[in-house]
This record gives sequence, structure tokens and C-alpha cells, in this order.
Amino acid sequence: MASSIPAQPPSCALQRTLRKLSITRVGTGQNRTCQEPLYVLSLDRYMKDANFAVFFQGSIHASDSLYDATLTDGDCKIRVSIEPRLNHLIVKKLFRCGSTLKNVEFLVEQNTDKGNTDILVTNLELDQQSEDAALLALSEVNVKSLPWWAGEEPSSLPLRARRSTYLPLWNDYDFSGEMWRDRPPDDMNERSTSSRAPVSLREVRQRFLSDGSRIRGDVRVRILQKSRLIHYGKAEQNCLCPYRAELQVADESASVSVVLWNTMCMEWYRRLHPGMVLRLSRFRVRESFSHRIGQNPEPDIEISLNSSHPSAIISIVSPVSPEWHLPDVPHDFCKGTDLQSRPHGSICDVVGLVIFTGRPECVKNKEGKMDHFRWIQLEDGSCDYPVMVKLYSTSQPDVHSTIQPMAVFVCTRLQLVSGSSQFYYLTNTQYTQVYCTGTGCPLTIPYKGIHPFRQFLQWLDQTDEGDVMKRSVVGGSFIYPPPPASLKTFMEERKAQPGLISGQELKGLCENLQYRESQRFCVQCTVSAVEYHHQDDGQTSVLSSPPLTTPTSPGLPVEPQPVKRSPRGQKRPNPITAGTPRKRLILPSSDSEEISDSGLSLFDSAMEFLIGDEKNVDDAGNDDDDSNSFVTADTSPACSFSLSRAAMETIPRTFCYRRRHVQASATGLQPNSFQKLLPFAELESFSPAPFYKGHYTLQLRALSDGVVVNALFLPASLESNHWRPLPHRHANSWESILSHGGFSPHVPPPSPVDLMAIKTQLVNQKLVCVLEACPLGRNRLELVLSRAFPLQS
Repeated sequence: MASSIPAQPPSCALQRTLRKLSITRVGTGQNRTCQEPLYVLSLDRYMKDANFAVFFQGSIHASDSLYDATLTDGDCKIRVSIEPRLNHLIVKKLFRCGSTLKNVEFLVEQNTDKGNTDILVTNLELDQQSEDAALLALSEVNVKSLPWWAGEEPSSLPLRARRSTYLPLWNDYDFSGEMWRDRPPDDMNERSTSSRAPVSLREVRQRFLSDGSRIRGDVRVRILQKSRLIHYGKAEQNCLCPYRAELQVADESASVSVVLWNTMCMEWYRRLHPGMVLRLSRFRVRESFSHRIGQNPEPDIEISLNSSHPSAIISIVSPVSPEWHLPDVPHDFCKGTDLQSRPHGSICDVVGLVIFTGRPECVKNKEGKMDHFRWIQLEDGSCDYPVMVKLYSTSQPDVHSTIQPMAVFVCTRLQLVSGSSQFYYLTNTQYTQVYCTGTGCPLTIPYKGIHPFRQFLQWLDQTDEGDVMKRSVVGGSFIYPPPPASLKTFMEERKAQPGLISGQELKGLCENLQYRESQRFCVQCTVSAVEYHHQDDGQTSVLSSPPLTTPTSPGLPVEPQPVKRSPRGQKRPNPITAGTPRKRLILPSSDSEEISDSGLSLFDSAMEFLIGDEKNVDDAGNDDDDSNSFVTADTSPACSFSLSRAAMETIPRTFCYRRRHVQASATGLQPNSFQKLLPFAELESFSPAPFYKGHYTLQLRALSDGVVVNALFLPASLESNHWRPLPHRHANSWESILSHGGFSPHVPPPSPVDLMAIKTQLVNQKLVCVLEACPLGRNRLELVLSRAFPLQS
């Protein structure tokens, strides 16, 4: 084997480690360890197939995901598979793109099925001494031009499963990789030639429902709606490309569903959009899925487009003859003022100016698939409050990754969620699509004639762009809709969701959460300590007071302790990262963030939609430099978990137009390629939002078993356009503030010093605490206290 491997520089650690390793058949072999540091350039996920037991003999793992990675030592690079028992390091973002690895154990195996050599990483150690070690070590290396260890570039397909494409790293609904075409196939024009006579959808339906036969001919239809991708693959099956997507199409006679199957999705999904006109040939007709499962009692059909048996032909038609009388794409634009009067479950479209984009968070849906969502706030000029959109994946990853404030945002086929509370929002349906200025969205829908859109443009033309810029916010912890202020109402709204859990159960459930997977838990607790961390121009001071404990004698009052201020700049060590040095990389940026110098015009950017019509187509230790702390008691790191101070991802940031693309990447999920990697603390280079002055940390002790957790409390107030308070009047006592999630909107909020002075209100107070858990990666667990309801004695 050594003779077939190209010569590498003498310093090449991979060459020295692997050149004497003998090739064996899959399942046998010997391990060799590379003790020198290796760096992760890429990380890709795919679903295992029925041959899993052959590729990973003796490996038992509950996850259906497998991972391939590209590693480098700085001299060459190598494509490897990752042993499944190491998956837990990946889903918690410990083993990630940009990680530094030590003592990596390799096993080289001969894959007789594919006729190539596979290299498996069976064990490794993570070097976490410096988060940006890989960026520093490879800062002067062109990683794209590094030679491959085996000489030739490896296959772009998954290494240890029969799959034709990789999955996204953090969800199951987007596409991933260059194999997903954004242009029609090269031979489309040759294949699209058809001499068949056109037939109507009504004729196709009537023929199939009458005798089950298929009428020969082509259909000419307009796409009305487009669904997101569905990955239906299963671990025990060997389907190469298990994808499907649905299009709602219509001609002048009827409308039907068209389903793209398997490789047709890879060839056409990115290319087809609502508003386009298609000619479809060599399709299959079958009974509709909704009728087969009993969802629709009326018999109906669907058209299936497959790559074989028969091989369907899709042609994009332009120009379109008016004699075809094809229907227009339907719209139902709804203004913010109209949402309140609409019934729950209503479907509508919205257009607005983005003023807030939340950080992406992950959630498991009913099917057990991972999906991610983010909150979007829009203004449309019709009301004083923003339109809230909980946006899940729409299989438009390129668009979602660049949604940012100051952009005009159009979202179709959204569903209204009103529930029992006064807070309502819009969220996805199967056919939701997003269009946003500045993202290169294909504009094939005629917005120019839509009256609500024209009204929005008139408002936008009169908008003070500087005022919008000042109010624009990116990222941070965001909880919506806010829980009610009543424990009874809260428990009624939870319905069948799990009830109270113990401290140990909370700890175990949080350990099982994946990176950015958010979940809500309820625990009965008492408060044993309170801290206030103040954000004030990089100056640090500490206000100390005694622990929250009951006086030794009921007749003796608790004497207030004098306030002590620590020397300026003094830092308290963080128990999670104490002794861990870290270097910070600084990306060049402009000091000025004035919109007047940016050349941005909201009205001009919104004109993208009209132009389209004319064409008819943290860890806690990092924040010490920027925060002050008011402390009631030292925490006990030996018995507590979760962050004791807000991570950089917890704090909302002021939108920076000049560096908007960097800010969007820094707020987003961990990338899967080295080229997209940013320095770990890049998010801290963006200023906190002006309304963020600081946060409280409550040390909670579970009543059930004494487990101690640290919970961040970010009180809502009228000063914040991010965390809005409930419209209820209350006394601003600790009990009422915790049960309402913030301050009373009817009186000025108490200062942190005032609140710390009345902290004894929490002594021996039994609370039902509502905790919002979200792992931020690198062993950092964020627990935000959204509500704490007092239990009556």
C-alpha cells in the first residue's frame, strides 16, 4: 500500500501514521494512532442502511445517523468514517468542524462492495485547550488545495451506506451538497421534445377514476404551491435517494398534486417554484395519498414523476400562451391588524420588514425527525406591535441562513396559531415558502398587482430607516408566546405534556438533549442564591450580600449587609472553564455602523419583488470583561449544572448592517465546512442590544432531591422590545416578578439594587419553576427561568 500512496512532506503526520498500516477486509484489521494534532475540515451526516452490520461489525448504536469527516494535519487531508459510538460527541457539538483532535485511532479496511479503501476513526481525544486552534494553525494554509493522502480525491458519496447524498447536519428537511441542482439537467431540451397532444387534468382524472387507465398526452400546468422536502429513508432500507416533494398544480379544468420522487427531487426541486408553468410527459397516475389514508373521503388522483418506469419528462414553458387560461397563484395577504380577528388555524400570506431574527433552535417533531426553527418579527405599518412568525425549515437553506433585519420578507401559506392566550403567531404549513430581499430568491410571482403589497410599499417609502436600524435585533434567548402568570392556567395549557420532574430527572433529560435542541421542564424548587450581572461598558463591579437562609432564631430579624464593591476589573473564575486559556481571532470590520453610509434603501431593496414581476417570472467566562455582578451567595459548582452566567448566545445583539453576513453566520448553527467557520467568540464582537442591561442568576435547589441548578432570569420590561411584559398590573415583588416573567408595565421597574435589597422575600419560598433548556455546545447548558409560580402553604 505504501508504494501506491503519493509521497508527502516529511512533516506529514498522516503519512507517517498510515503508510505501514496493512489493508484488511472490512471488519478486521489493526489500529494505528496519530498522536500529533489533526484538524476537522468538514463533517457530513447520512442515514445508515441495511448493510450497517457489515460496515460496523459489533457496533450497536440507537442513532440512525452516520458521519464522514475530512481531517488534515496541515500537509495533506484524508476522508474518513466515524465510529458510531462517537456520535454523541457530534450531536453535542464537542466533535465539530474546526475541532482539534489528538490520539486519533485509524483502521484501514478494504471495501470489496465498492472496490475502494475505507478508513475508519475508531477513537479520538478532543483538545479543548483553545477553541480556535484549527483556525490559528491553518491560517496560512489553503485547505482546498491540500493534497489527498490517497492521491486521488475520494468519492463525494457517503462512505459506508448506499446513499446518493448527504443529509443536513442539524435537520432532516433541507437539502445538502452540490448534487442538488439549481439548474435544469443539461439534456433537458433534448428530453423535453414531445409530439404528444395536450390533455387536460380533468380528462386525466376522469379516465383514471372510471377504469384505472392512463390517458396518453402531455399536461400543461402552473405550479400553485410547493411543499418542503420529505426524507422518507429508513435505516433498514437501501433506497439510494429516499426523497419526495409535492407540487400543487392546476390548469383551467382542475388542480391535482404532483409528486417528485427520489432523484427527480435532486434534479428539479431547487429549480421549480410557484408561478412556473410546466409541461409534464411520461408521468404515472395513481390514487391520491390523502384518499388512501382516509383523510379525503372523495376519490382523487395524484401524478407521480419518477426517474424510471417510466422516466418522466419535465419542461419549463416560457413564454406562456394566454389561450391556455392557466390560473394565477392564489394569495391571501393579511395585515397585522387583521390577525387578531382571524380564527385559529387560518391560512394566510404576510409581507413585512424584518426587525428581529432569532437564533436557530432544534426540536424533534412527532415523527422523531429533527427540525429547526427561528423566530422572526415583522413590521408592516398597520399596527404598533410586530407580526410574530415561528419559521421552521421550508427546504430553502440558502434563504433561511441570510434572513436578517432591514430585509423585506414575504412568506406564503402560513397558519395562525392563537390558542387560549392573547399572544398569537404564524407558523409553517407543508407548503410555506419564503422570499426575502438580499437572498437571491427567484421571483416568479407577480406581486405588483397585489393591493396589500402595494400598501406595504407605500408605508415602507415613508419609514425612517435610521429608527428601524436602532430597533433591529439579532439572536439571543427568546421565549414566545410567554407563559401565563397563573400556575393553574399554565398547567391547563400544557395538557398532555409531562408534569413536574425531579432534579436528577432534569439533569438526565438535559444530558440527552442535542446541540440547540430546546425543551421546557417544570421542577419544584427553592431559591438558595441570587446574582445580578450588569452590562455596563466593559466595567466590572461586584455587590455582595449573605446567602438566602432562614434566621437562626425566628424572633431575630435579618440585618442588611453593607454593600461592598470589588476592585475595578476583578474577575471571578468560572468553574466550567477555569484554567482554560483561549485566543481570540479578530476579523477586520468597520467601526461605523451608520445606515447613512451603507447605501441601504429599504424601498429600493423591496423593489426586487417588483422587478421580478416585470420579468414575469459561551461559555460564561467570556463575559467577565463586559459585565458587573451583584452576588448574594457563592454558587457551589460541585453540585450544580448549567451556566451560572449568560452565554454569548443568550444575549440579544444590535443588528450591524455592515457585517450582516458575518453576524448571521455567528448567530446560526455550527457549520459543516471549514470555509464557513468563524472564530468561537466572533458573536461577542457585536454589541448587546441597547435594552439589555443585565440578567439575574438564581441558584435553585430541587425540593425532591436537593439537586442544584443555575437558572438565568431575563425579566421582561417596557424598556425592552425583545422581552415584552404581560399587560398585568402587579406589585413588582419578587413573587409577582417571577410569576409574571418580568416587571409591571404600569410603573417604573425597580432597580437591581432595590431588588437585591428585598431578596429575603424568596427565603423558604417553594416555587414551581418553568425552565427553558437549550444546550449551546461545548458542554454549555443554558437554563432560562421563564416563570416561577409560588406554592401556597
